[in-house]
Amino acid sequence: MGAEAAAAVSGRIGRLLATQDTVNMIFAAAPSQNEFLAALLQSPVDWSRVRGFHMDEYIGLRPDAKQGFGNFLRERLFDKAPFLSVDYIDGNAADLGGECVRYSRLLQRYPADIVCMGIGENGHIAFNDPPVADFTDPFLVKVVELDGPCRRQQVNDGCFASLQEVPTHAITLTVPALMAGRYVYCMVPGRLKAEAVYNTVKQPIAEAYPSTILRQHAEAELFLDEDSAEKIEE
Repeated sequence: MGAEAAAAVSGRIGRLLATQDTVNMIFAAAPSQNEFLAALLQSPVDWSRVRGFHMDEYIGLRPDAKQGFGNFLRERLFDKAPFLSVDYIDGNAADLGGECVRYSRLLQRYPADIVCMGIGENGHIAFNDPPVADFTDPFLVKVVELDGPCRRQQVNDGCFASLQEVPTHAITLTVPALMAGRYVYCMVPGRLKAEAVYNTVKQPIAEAYPSTILRQHAEAELFLDEDSAEKIEE
């Protein structure tokens, strides 16, 4: 799955760079993206013409915490390829509202060509959990409170040893910010995601199932493995 997704994304980057000077990309940080990111680094991409962004960040973690999403992507991607530029969300900014405005302005200045993302166990995209997801959100970036299933997933993924260690709030790109990407590639492996995948493709398009919004994007592709596709195959 990771290799197939990387081939699709690297091919898209190449086609875009044939007609424009640079490509702007937004990446998700989660274990579900590991195989995809590793394969993408082995693909023929002119990273010197790619600007990198990420889609969410915990609030209040130590700057060097390995669970930080910027640190996750720095280790697995951003420091391993010669990107034109990388802009990080600061989850420890003194003014969190100001940080949201700063990152929003970057996204407006450099509109996303490609969004590479996953889907959470509760159907979230970025940190747009069902209680806070807004398909017509007026903001591009906002502070959100993480719901229980979302925080529990971070323990299930092995990112934190206990629920008490998982931060309660984060900065996230909103649903409109993600869907503004010209091309969206969504990589969702694993049996723990089977219910979320089923909901994504079968449930009504509604904020109760945030990932269903992908069905309204004309250039969204969903990459699954046998485990995550289990319920829709049934």
